[in-house]
Parts: sequence; C-alpha cells; structure tokens
Amino acid sequence: MDTITLKGVQGPLKQQYRDDPESAVVTLKADGELDGSGVACKVSTGQAMAEAGLHPATGGDGTQLCSGDMLLEALVACAGVTMRAVATSMEMNVSGTVQAEGDLDFRGTLGVAKDAPVGFRDIRLHFDVVTDSDDDQVASLIKLTERYCVVLQTIKGSAATEVSVATSS
Repeated sequence: MDTITLKGVQGPLKQQYRDDPESAVVTLKADGELDGSGVACKVSTGQAMAEAGLHPATGGDGTQLCSGDMLLEALVACAGVTMRAVATSMEMNVSGTVQAEGDLDFRGTLGVAKDAPVGFRDIRLHFDVVTDSDDDQVASLIKLTERYCVVLQTIKGSAATEVSVATSS
C-alpha cells in the first residue's frame, strides 16, 4: 500500500472519528474454549483454532503455544504493522525485522516464591531496520511507532482490567 492509498483509506475514518468520537471506540474480542483434554485452552484466532498450554518451564511439553510467547508475538505484530503504516505515511522505504523478548521468573506463576512476580518483569522490543532514510527520519519513525502501537502502549500503560465469572451446571 502506498501513501496515497493509505491516506485514502484512513482519511475518511479520521474525519468520522473527529466528527463522532464515540464511533472510534471499538470493542475487540478474543474467545477461548476450556473443553478438551489436558491443561490447555483453545483460542480462536480468526484464521484457525490455536491451542495454548503450559510452557515447558511450568511442566508443558512444548507442543502447545505459550500465552507468554503469544503476548510477545502480538507485540511484534502490532509494532511491525504500526511501523509499516507510519513509514508509509512518512513516505519512507523500510524493511527489516522486529524482535521482542521478555524475562519471566517462573517461581511466581508456580507459587514457589511469593516475592517473585507473576508475569514479565522486563520486555525488550528491538527493530533492525533497513532504510535509506536519515537518522532524524528514523528517530521520528520509532517515536511515532511507539506512540501508535496499541499493544506496546497497553503493556506500558497497564490498562484497567476487570475479571468476571458466570457459572452453570
């Protein structure tokens, strides 16, 4: 997609959201199934069912997806798409790779040590960019990518989260 096409697609949406801010609020959803065997959850990805299970560091055998890996994959996907959109808007030629890695202390999630955090304690996002743009343009690209990446901003900002349950027999 080139700059003109991107602006043509996003322009009317931006105007609609300026005119009617409530129309910009969209609820995204993810669904999972607890049915089945073992310690797993089947997640509908929109393309297929993906089965998440225990990471080998918590007793899994490594044949199922790890939700921690999936979080990092979502970060990479969002950051990559955001960077490509920003680069397109800035009329920059950009290629390369995006990597995310995070440190987990599995003592927390296994309840081995109460002082060990449950969840990532550090996450690192790295771009290896190939471009003919100058350093100032690349700095702007990174700044805007960080600003507009939904998953990155959610992780950094720790969105308010609510948990609920409904039971049936």
